[in-house]
Amino acid sequence: MRPVPEPHAPPRLCEIAREWTRIGCVGFGGPPAHIQLLRDLCVERRRWLAAEEFEDAIAAANLLPGPASTQLAIFCAWRLRGAAGALIGGLGFIVPGLVAIVALAAAFLAGSPPEWLRAVGAGAGAAVPAVAVHAGAGLLPASWRRGAGHRVRWVVYLLLGCAVAATIGPWVVLVLLGCGLAEVAAQRLAGGARAALVPLGVGSLAGGGTAGALAWVAFKVGALSYGGGFVIVPLMQHDAVDRHHWMTSTQFLYAVALGQVTPGPVTHTVTAVGYAAAGVAGSVLAAVVAFAPSFAFVLAGGPHFDRLRRAPFAQKFFEGAGPAAVGAILGSAIPLAAALGEPWQFAVLAAAAVALLLARAGVVVTIVGAGVVGAIVGLAGAPLPS
Repeated sequence: MRPVPEPHAPPRLCEIAREWTRIGCVGFGGPPAHIQLLRDLCVERRRWLAAEEFEDAIAAANLLPGPASTQLAIFCAWRLRGAAGALIGGLGFIVPGLVAIVALAAAFLAGSPPEWLRAVGAGAGAAVPAVAVHAGAGLLPASWRRGAGHRVRWVVYLLLGCAVAATIGPWVVLVLLGCGLAEVAAQRLAGGARAALVPLGVGSLAGGGTAGALAWVAFKVGALSYGGGFVIVPLMQHDAVDRHHWMTSTQFLYAVALGQVTPGPVTHTVTAVGYAAAGVAGSVLAAVVAFAPSFAFVLAGGPHFDRLRRAPFAQKFFEGAGPAAVGAILGSAIPLAAALGEPWQFAVLAAAAVALLLARAGVVVTIVGAGVVGAIVGLAGAPLPS
């Protein structure tokens, strides 16, 4: 047998800054791409981490609320160089996408963007509901396998998440928490143990103006979303469009599309919402509040990740919250599709669904292609959504 190679010496902080920033610049394609890039760097090429250690980190990050791939990037840097590594690596991973999405938001969300840019946004936004379905469908098999011992409850949790995201999106957090606690109670009762559900409440920031409201929206995105990705969409859409009127439904579609075509986590979408609410200062505030919990979870809980992953309560909780999160992702496609305003956009949506679900095209390629189609349709004189 060939000997297992010895792990390399831990990197210097400047190496973490360089490598994590590189991943932040080229990390198109969402969490699967981020995980592969981190694995290739930390396990395969540099051998800074053992394969088993990396897999455990993925599992632990997925048990936490918020953007899992961001927390994985922060955790890997923390494991290598402690708190300083976590801060430097996390910022390197986040900042490139932040800069890109602020620049694009300034163009797409301007008071009167040029017609061709509106057409590109209308085309790209039309593909977003298909991207949501694609994201949820990709999570279904693993979630179904995990729910092998409670199929009926799994279906109930999935349908609840889907229904709430499709109708009353702001309450999706309560449903995720409720489904998680319900599964904990169900499994304890099945084992003969007493269980009780604690009443849940949702706080809100009283007053504070735009800054306070924006901080609360960003906090919900960063600290209260299970499953990551499109779970954050119903959390934001009601507040950004209906409650605070920071943006129109069409502009919100632009924001979600921008979060997909820029590198880094989909959570960057909240940065575009922040820009619509209060310009560059709003985008920075939203980013800081949304990503701060990820740093806090890793810095405070990193030493306990192994125990967290194996904790019976955490496992049972996610067996309930997990399918509800998948359902919420699928359900988010309904209000996103309802925001489309022109018949040609539905044709683009159908083509995007075929490309993603049948032809297995990539998300970034699909959204960029939809934007190109939108530009062509706009130049041909078709009406654009207001």
